[in-house]
Amino acid sequence: MKNTALTDLHVSLGAKMVPFAGFNMPVQYSGINDEHETVRNAVGVFDVSHMGEFILKGEKALDLIQKVSSNDASKLYDGKVQYAYLPNENGGIVDDFLTYKLDDQTYLLVVNASNIEKDWNWISKFNTFGVDMKDISDKTSLLAIQGPKAAEALQSLTDIELASMEYYTFQKGTFAGVENVIVSATGYTGAGGFEIYVANEDVKKVWDAIFTAGAPFGIKPIGLGARDTLRLEMGFCLYGNDIDDTTSPLEAGLGWVTKFTKEFVNSENLKSEKEAGTPKKLVGFEMIDRGIPRHDYEIVDVDGNIIGRVTSGTQSPTLKKSVGLGYVNNAFTKEGTDIYINIRNQKIKAIVKKPPFVK
Repeated sequence: MKNTALTDLHVSLGAKMVPFAGFNMPVQYSGINDEHETVRNAVGVFDVSHMGEFILKGEKALDLIQKVSSNDASKLYDGKVQYAYLPNENGGIVDDFLTYKLDDQTYLLVVNASNIEKDWNWISKFNTFGVDMKDISDKTSLLAIQGPKAAEALQSLTDIELASMEYYTFQKGTFAGVENVIVSATGYTGAGGFEIYVANEDVKKVWDAIFTAGAPFGIKPIGLGARDTLRLEMGFCLYGNDIDDTTSPLEAGLGWVTKFTKEFVNSENLKSEKEAGTPKKLVGFEMIDRGIPRHDYEIVDVDGNIIGRVTSGTQSPTLKKSVGLGYVNNAFTKEGTDIYINIRNQKIKAIVKKPPFVK
């Protein structure tokens, strides 16, 4: 089990620690509902240093990214972030990831913790361009400061104008007295906020400064439990649950980051799939009756016929009812359609709802 640079700190704060993607991670501190509310209404800090970071550098760095990425990275400018996925050769998804353009010859790719080695090997396989690749995952810490008060809470720590940063952009600068820090206006909660990339040796100093500056704003540490409920209220996919090596990106609703203006891995087959249409689709749903949908529960019609499967589900702390994501046959994808979740051999009623569930 790997530790982050802050594992001992989380333990000292009383966090409940669990194994996640090969790392010893805090799942909760004060409780998932309390932490969830903190992020929705104020500001909270996640240690997400388990995520992977690769630097791609060289004249052909963009060519390599264009080959492996579903999105069109030529549209990036310095300081811009782009969401995409790595298609595999069988119609599925190796991983979803972020591309940061540092300059014309330097890019940062941020990948999921569980896929660091897999993604590295996959991208390396297509590196016929002589691109210099560096895996800096083990040296890099990542803090996500999320919530409507994030900019106000952090502004005293940096000269970067946080409130005016556009969504999916980043700047490099001094943060909490540490130089060369990447501050990005991204996030996985829908509550607004920033992600801070910093060297392991500096992260404790940055963490302490964030909590000192954020104290008047009610800042709290937040675990992976609330990260999951927050992302589900937005309908954001989680790799390993909602998308994986066997799921079609087009069925998963990732057509918006699938750009056929260029050739990339498996692009011809994906193009044919798009033209032919897909038999099922990932949809959001809200429970009408009481019950919590869980990963892999059957989705059925009124007669009990299986029409799909749940990929993610939880009790929404904001809505006080359960929400979920799942793949269903095309006939049941329209918003407002009644579906049923098979929970302990009982049909529990739900309704198809387009995310985000919390506006």
